[in-house]
Amino acid sequence: MQGNHLYEYAVIRAVPCVERDEFVNVGVILFCKRQKYIRTLYRVNEERIRSLSDDFDIDLLHNYLQAFSKVCDGAANCGPIARMDVPERFRWLTAVRSSSLQTTRPHPGFSPDLDKTLQALFAEQVLL
Repeated sequence: MQGNHLYEYAVIRAVPCVERDEFVNVGVILFCKRQKYIRTLYRVNEERIRSLSDDFDIDLLHNYLQAFSKVCDGAANCGPIARMDVPERFRWLTAVRSSSLQTTRPHPGFSPDLDKTLQALFAEQVLL
């Protein structure tokens, strides 16, 4: 991947109590149409989530994130959404929803190295 690539990314959020609109950033999804690139990284900080809600189902969150990742990867066993083309998968994954797993609105950028950009965004948005 050479050159500067236009990409979009969104931050993935765990929302333990939707009514209170509190969240913990748990991942990042990065998409580049021209490169047919869509990848996600995630990590669940259980302590931070528990600080917002003692009874939030962490196992269910892990299941949601694994399914999110499989759709992103286009896994054959993940249903019709995973079989969509890359832009459609990104749009579906970043659609506004009111659930315990949400994403921010997509943000654009340019990158000469999409993998490095994904790692940097993950470190900045999730690991800090």
